[in-house]
Order: sequence, then C-alpha cells, then structure tokens
Amino acid sequence: MPFSRAAHPHPPAQKHGVKIPHLGDFHVPPRVAAITALAIPIGAAAALVAVALLKLIALFTNLCFYGRFAFSTTAPHGTPHHWLLVVMPVVGGLVIGVMARYGSEKIRGHGMPEAIESILIGGSRVQPRVAALKPLSAAISIGTGGPFGAEGPIIMTGGAVGSLISQHLRVTTDERKALLVAGSAAGMAATFNAPLAAILLAVELLLFEWRPRSYLPVAAAAATATLVRGPLLGTEPLFGGAHVPAHLPTSAYGLCVVAGVTAGLLALGATWLVYFSEDLFAKLPFHWMWWPAIGGAIIGVGGLFEPRALGVGYDVIDQLLTGRATTGLIIGILVVKTLIWGLSLGSGTSGGVLAPMFMIGGALGAAEGLIFPQVSPGFWALVSLAGVLGGVMRSPLTGIVFCLELTHEMNALIPMVITASAAYLLSVIVLKRSVLTEKLARRGMHLTREYSVDPLEVHLVRQLETPVRLTLRAGQTTAEAAEVLRAAYEAGDPDRLLAQRLYPVLDGETLTGVVTRHQLVHGTPDDTPLSRLAVPAVTAHDDETLRTLANRMAEHDITRILIVSRDEHPRLEGLVTLRQLLHARRVDLHEEQHVERHLTLRPRRKPSLVVASGTGARPTAPRSAEEEGEPEAVSVI
Repeated sequence: MPFSRAAHPHPPAQKHGVKIPHLGDFHVPPRVAAITALAIPIGAAAALVAVALLKLIALFTNLCFYGRFAFSTTAPHGTPHHWLLVVMPVVGGLVIGVMARYGSEKIRGHGMPEAIESILIGGSRVQPRVAALKPLSAAISIGTGGPFGAEGPIIMTGGAVGSLISQHLRVTTDERKALLVAGSAAGMAATFNAPLAAILLAVELLLFEWRPRSYLPVAAAAATATLVRGPLLGTEPLFGGAHVPAHLPTSAYGLCVVAGVTAGLLALGATWLVYFSEDLFAKLPFHWMWWPAIGGAIIGVGGLFEPRALGVGYDVIDQLLTGRATTGLIIGILVVKTLIWGLSLGSGTSGGVLAPMFMIGGALGAAEGLIFPQVSPGFWALVSLAGVLGGVMRSPLTGIVFCLELTHEMNALIPMVITASAAYLLSVIVLKRSVLTEKLARRGMHLTREYSVDPLEVHLVRQLETPVRLTLRAGQTTAEAAEVLRAAYEAGDPDRLLAQRLYPVLDGETLTGVVTRHQLVHGTPDDTPLSRLAVPAVTAHDDETLRTLANRMAEHDITRILIVSRDEHPRLEGLVTLRQLLHARRVDLHEEQHVERHLTLRPRRKPSLVVASGTGARPTAPRSAEEEGEPEAVSVI
C-alpha cells in the first residue's frame, strides 16, 4: 500500500510509545566474541609472517647483490657490481615464471586483486600452496631488484594465515572472511607499524561492509600484530623528519588542491600504464611464464639510468620526506620508477603497489617543492604521497591515516585531507576502476565500493502491508472455495483479488495454512477439505524490517508472505508481496534522483483578505501552506 512520509510523521512504535525490543543498531550474535578472540592468535601469526617476509627480502637482496648471507636491510643500488642491476631482475623474473607455472598461477600480480577475488567468489578460502609460494615469490622478486613493495604479498599471505586456520574450524563463510581479512590487516599493520590504516584498508578494500562481526576481529588482529612487531622491528615511525609546522600559510591550502589534482593525474597515468603493459604482454606469441623475465629486463634497463629506483626503496622515501633528495634523484625516481614499476607489474611478476606509490608520490611532491613556496623540508612530498594513494587506490581515508602513522606528522592532517580528496575526486570521475579492481573486471567480475544503508532495513513491515481481502475456512472443500472465489470476483474488484494470489485458510481465527489461486482455479474441484490441501504459511510480524522479510522470502523461495500479530493466538493482519518490496526501493531512488526546492528567496504575496467592496463578497481566508507553494507530501513507495 503506498505511503508517504507526511502520512507517517512518526513510526507507529514511537507514536504509541512502544519500543521494538528485537531491533537494534547492529546485529551482533554471541559468536562474534569467539571469532574476535580467534583473531588474536591469527594477528600474532600474521605479524611473524610479515617480519619473516621482510627478513627474507633482505636476505635475497644481500645474496643477489652483495654475495653474503645476511638479514640486514640493504638496497640494490649499493652493489659494487653494477652489471648485477641488469642481470638479477631477469634471473628473478625467470624464477617467478617457473614458480607461477608449476606452483600456482595465483602468485602472479601484486596480491590485492587476488585477496579480493578470494573473498568475492572463493568463499574466503586460500590454498596452502599459495600461502607458501606468494611470500617466497615476492621476496625473490623484490630481493632481485624488483621495484615493488612487500605489502601486497603480505596482505595475501596474512589473509592466507587467517583463511587456513578458519578452514580447520566450523565457521560460516562470513566468519571465514572476517578472519581472512583480519590476517591481511595484521600483516599490513606489522609491516608498516600502522594498525589504524590497516583497519581502514580492510574496510575500504576487503570487507565490503561495516559491521561489528567483521570490524572487531580485524581490529583485534591489527592491534595484536602491532604489539608483536614492536620488540622485533621497533615502534618508531617508519619515516620521520618532515617537521610540518603547526601554522601554515593560507596559500599552502590552496596549493594543496593543485597538488591533489596533480597527484590524481599521476594516479590516472600509473593505472593506465599498468594495464597498457598487461595488454602488450598478452599479445606476445609465447607462454606467460617468460613474461616476468621480460619485465625483469625492463627493470634492469631502468636500473642503469637510476639504480635507486630498484628494490623497496625505503631509504629513498626517507630522503624525499625529509627534504634531503637531490633534483637528479627526484626526477629519476619520478620518471624511471614510474615506468619500470608500471611496465614490469604488467608482466605478471610478484610485488605490491604501496611502497612504489610512496616513492613516486614523494618524488612528485618533492618536484612540486622545487616550485611551490617552502613550508617545511618534506611537506609537499608528504601531502602528495597522500594524494597519490588516494588517487591510485581510491581509498582516501586509508591514504591519509597511512601517512599520519608512517610519519606521525599531525600538523599535516588538513593539507593531506585536501590533497587526497582532490586526487580522489579526479580519479573517481575519470576512471571507472582503480589499479586494484581493474584486474577483477578483466576477469569478468564486477565490484562496487559504494557502501550505503539498505532502504529495506530502514522501514518496517507495518508501513507496507496491505489487508487480506479474501480468506477461506478450513472446513470448506476445494470446490466450495473455488466457487467462493468466483463469486468474489463477480461481486468485488477482480483485479485486486487476482493480485492477492495467496489465500489464508482459517480455523475460526487461527491460521492453519495457505492455498494459492492456481490450486483453486486451475486445480480439479473436488471434496478435498482445504485443511488437507493447505500448506504451512510462512509469516512475519509488522514490527520486523522489510530486509528481514526479503531474506525470509529468499530463504523459503516465495513471493508473498502473511503478516500476523505477536499475540499468544496470532491474528491475521495483512499481506506483503515481493512487488511491494521492490516498490520500497523507490524511497532510495526518490532521495537520489528527485530534485526539489523547499525554501525560496522570492517574497511571497500576502493573501488579500478583502475582495473589492460593493460586491457583497466576504473576506477570503489565507491560502493553505500547499497553496502557498510548500511541497506536498510525495508518495515514494
């Protein structure tokens, strides 16, 4: 039955002063506590895996470029044998190609699309083989000079830890998803000492929901991983020293918009470059196993021009964010790093996108700092870093908080919000998908990242139910019921009776079941009593939400449901059809699409109280609000 908001100024429960005890802000089953407790050891395990991956990258870097067995952090560009900068990336690409072909093809790529795909269509199940091969392939790729980050592989590997543990337990798919994402967030938190950014990344890119059942395990795992990381890798910010002052010149805020637009353009170019490269590799006339080696050759050539573009490059990022980078380094990183990262990632090698974006975004900001007014040594590099993250990943909150946790520069909060939001605006307007989701689209999947409240969750059944126009008695036979139906059609409104289609069977006032119009009209009329023909009725109550009703219809594969009271002896109160539920979506469409004006600056004419004298007319009353131009109540369902 159509209803308008004006017709229902208050929900019926409020109008009668009666609370609805079974409804709350969140649906939180008691199992949430157990799943959250389980996320704690998963967070600790993912943290240890993250630390092991970082150490493994350092080991391969030392072995490949310095010929020593050591776990100390180092960079490829310091090698005394510069020919290794060309050779080792090719060797690493060959090894990864063999691992992908004969181990698991899922190790290809930067990890995030694979984690998202596992959540969307894989039931949040990760194979043990992938859990072992993904971090190893990433360590080989980065350790042999690949210009990638460890965060994508550790997100995949940490998620694998959560998935593998949950696969040995009796849990639902949604609970397994929460534990997978908890492991992913824990791995990222341990890698960067950034628990809040890890939680936001989980919400914006992995969970596809905001519920206690998923947030609490993720938060517990991220917090645990950060605590485990402390004694092993330290608690200091990863990149400190930007020294942003507390008070910034007003012009700096305006230039942050310019920096955001520039960062957005760079994000568009980087995204295009990755998939342009992927398309080129797809046209090669030989097996994809050899593509990472070609990508390694591209990396090696870039290393000849700018050796510091190879590897994770945390030392270079630190120079950019502290204002110690030379002009040659800034330009070299901005050009060479962007090219070798985008082109080689399209080859299907293994590595993440965050660390390269740190370096490229920092280089963009440092280049802008050569032109923009001086604020602090690394100010423009820092805000541009946030902008590039917001544009490339289309996760502005994650980008902002990430930069805060990496640098602890709270004074840069507002500039980063401006820059990241401007880049995000440009990116979402121009590009349909991000570098993280385009690969999914190419595999035939669609992912939406717009989260909103389901309009069916907002409205109650009582706002939509219609009265039942015809009921039948349990003692009637099929033939008698069919005759009653025919008589009702002739005497009443046939269209409305035909629309009912479902007829309650009552024994006195007690609902015993339902029969359908098809049974009565097209069935064979006989002496079978309706009490035997009727099937049990699926019912709902008028204080339940329409979403609950829709779920119940889906569960029982029906399109109509009877509404009964909550009394000890339930009374039949109404009927709701699937078509009515679809009409309920008009609320959302109305608010999204209907344009209206409630206030106007034009002065209204005062109503004339006296008509021309001598006519015998009486004074006229002021016009109603509707006549004065106030918007009328609109039926939105």
